Amino acid sequence: MAAGGGVRAAKGILERLDSGEVIVGDGSFLITLEKRGYVKVGLWTPEAVVEHPSAVRQLHTEFLRAGADVMQTFTFSASEETMESKWEAVNAAACDLAREVASQGNALVAGGICQTTVYRQHKDEARIKKLFQLQIEVFARKNVDFLIAEYFEHVEEAVWAVHVLRAAGKPVAVTMCIGPEGDMHGVSPGECAVRLVQAGADIVGVNCRFGPWTSLETMKLMKEGLRAAGLRAHLMVQALGFHTPDCGKGGFVDLPEYPFGLEPRVATRWDIHKYAREAYNLGVRYIGGCCGFEPYHIRAIAEELAPERGFLPAASEKHGSWGSGLDMHTKPWIRARARREYWENLQPASGRPFCPSLSKPDA
Repeated sequence: MAAGGGVRAAKGILERLDSGEVIVGDGSFLITLEKRGYVKVGLWTPEAVVEHPSAVRQLHTEFLRAGADVMQTFTFSASEETMESKWEAVNAAACDLAREVASQGNALVAGGICQTTVYRQHKDEARIKKLFQLQIEVFARKNVDFLIAEYFEHVEEAVWAVHVLRAAGKPVAVTMCIGPEGDMHGVSPGECAVRLVQAGADIVGVNCRFGPWTSLETMKLMKEGLRAAGLRAHLMVQALGFHTPDCGKGGFVDLPEYPFGLEPRVATRWDIHKYAREAYNLGVRYIGGCCGFEPYHIRAIAEELAPERGFLPAASEKHGSWGSGLDMHTKPWIRARARREYWENLQPASGRPFCPSLSKPDA
C-alpha cells in the first residue's frame, strides 16, 4: 500500500464519521513541548504559540505527516482565567498555526477548551460559561471546523461546556479525563456519556489521565451506557502514551513519576498498533492520543488502520511495516526480527533491574 493516499474530498468531521471513515487524531503537545523546552510545568499554559510558533508548527506538521486528520488548536488551559491579558492573542495564534498546517494535508481544525479551576473552587456556572464563551468567540472568528471540550473531571462542568459549544453552530466533541470508576463525583462513565449526548454532544469519549487499555475499558462502559439509554453518538478516544495500570481514580497525575519520570512507561509503537485495533473493534472511529503520544505513535494508529482508511501516512515512506526494513541488516539475528510475530509478542525490558514494575499512587 502506497504512502500518502492523495487528496480526499473536503468533508466535515460528522460527514466523515457518518460515512464510516476512521479519524486519526493528533497527540501530545504539553508534555512533548515541555521536553523540547517550550512549555513550563505548572499551569501548563500554551504561550509557545506566540513565543515559539515554529516549535508548535513543527509538532503539528509531524502529526500531520504521521497521519493525523485533525489539527487541534494548542489552547489547553488558554482561558482568560489562566492567561489573563494574553489569552486572546494565544487563542488566535493557535488557530492560525493549526489552520496553516491543516491546509497542507486536508486535515480539519478543532478548537479546544478544557476544564477550569473555577469549578473546583466555586462552581460558578455563569463565570465558567463566560470563560468558555470567550474562547469560542475566537474559534468562531477563525472559523475552526469543529469544537472539542476535553480533559473534564466532572461531568457537570462538561455539560456546561457542551451548552456553550452547541450555541456556536459547530459539531461538538467532548472527552472526559476519567477512568472506569467515573468522574470525581462518582458519576459512572456510562452516565457521563448519556448526560453529554443529552446535552447535545455529537462525539463523546475520554482523553488523557489513563493509559491505552484503561481508556478502552472506560470507552466500553460509555458505549454500554449509551446503548442502555437508547442513545447514539460517535465515540472518541485519546489515551495517554504511557502504561498506567497502577494509577488510581485520579489517573497518572497521582503517580510519583508524574511529570518528570514517566519515560520508562512509554508505550511502544507496537502497543499502539494493538490499541488502535482494539479501539476500532470496539466501535470507536475517532482514535488519537494525548500526553506522551508522540508522532510515531500516531503513525502506528494510521498504519494499523491503513486497510480501513485505504492509504498509509506520508511518514510511512521511512518506516517498513512491522520492522520489514530490518531484513537488510548484516546480522542474521537482527534480520530475524523483521516480522510481525516478533514485535507483537515482544516483552520489552526496561533496563532498570532495581526498579519496580508498578508504583503506588500518592493519592
